[in-house]
Amino acid sequence: MSPLPPEPATAADLDAVAAQLGRTPRGTRAVAHRCPCGLPAVVETRPRLADGTPFPTLYYLTCPRATSACSRLESAGLMKEMEARLATDPDLAKRYLAAHEDYLARREEIEHVPEIEGTSAGGMPGRVKCLHVHMGHALAVGAGVNPFGDEVVEQVGAWWADGPCVTS
Repeated sequence: MSPLPPEPATAADLDAVAAQLGRTPRGTRAVAHRCPCGLPAVVETRPRLADGTPFPTLYYLTCPRATSACSRLESAGLMKEMEARLATDPDLAKRYLAAHEDYLARREEIEHVPEIEGTSAGGMPGRVKCLHVHMGHALAVGAGVNPFGDEVVEQVGAWWADGPCVTS
């Protein structure tokens, strides 16, 4: 099943994201993925923040349960294992490069920001730097686009199973 297109963030969405992050979100443009409970899990951010700062992270994972699960995977060494596979598997490297290009194209559709041209997020295309970015990308655009994002989503599992992460 394909994900729904991003939907403009409402005031209630922004309040929920602020509660999730513990701070006012910056540059939120849309909700790119919702948890089954209905709260935002991934937001789409503007490529340039209101103060003019370039912001390369298009998909920002906001659900604290999902981010904690990603952090546990990072602490367990998953990024190093992924990077080792990336260096030895040409097909995986090709798919990861395609994920990088997808990320860039989607951001460019929103706004061209010369300072971040060619820079995606999460270490793409040559490194694996941030599992949160990869999970956010996979949830926002659907399975089959970001191979490492798909793996993280699978390994994290049903982070929403205990109900809403915050009350809004």
